[in-house]
Amino acid sequence: MKRSFFILIVGVIAALAVTGTAWADVSKAEKNLERESKRLNATAAKSDGEKAVLKEIEAEFKAGDAQVQALRDRTLGYGEIAVVLSLAQKMPGGVTEVNVQKVLALRQGPPVAGWGQVARQLGIKLGATVSQVKKMNNSANREIKKDHARAGKSVKNAQQEQPREMTEPGPPSTFKGEGHSLPQGSGAR
Repeated sequence: MKRSFFILIVGVIAALAVTGTAWADVSKAEKNLERESKRLNATAAKSDGEKAVLKEIEAEFKAGDAQVQALRDRTLGYGEIAVVLSLAQKMPGGVTEVNVQKVLALRQGPPVAGWGQVARQLGIKLGATVSQVKKMNNSANREIKKDHARAGKSVKNAQQEQPREMTEPGPPSTFKGEGHSLPQGSGAR
């Protein structure tokens, strides 16, 4: 009897240790997801950032302007939109209105749930969503840099295309200072 009780206690402790490790992993993934979501929002706030982030969201999730705008109307930031669409994409059927609404219902409650809880209820691991949101942010930042580089080149090209005045070389000019004439220009030695 004592031996079976001892085995039961050891089993419960081992189960709690494994569960605790799993909760820690979800917690870490959830923190990473929150960080990447905030980074995507910060990218969207940059000059030309909103356009680049929208382009990434539409390309990554095949989401239309109306779907993204409907989520924006629910006061979601671009990071949260990316998370919602990423989780919906991993559900059977992909990014459908039903899946998006299910993710939102789990998140917004009642009770309000964190992304880790939402993912657990859907049977999805957050790691892939973290990677996806991070990749989208990096791609959006590259797109912004490309746009700025293109804009810089077009300004530079426009400046180069303007005709420059050509001056004919003439006799060297002289500078009169302290009572001496000093030659200037190509005649100065």
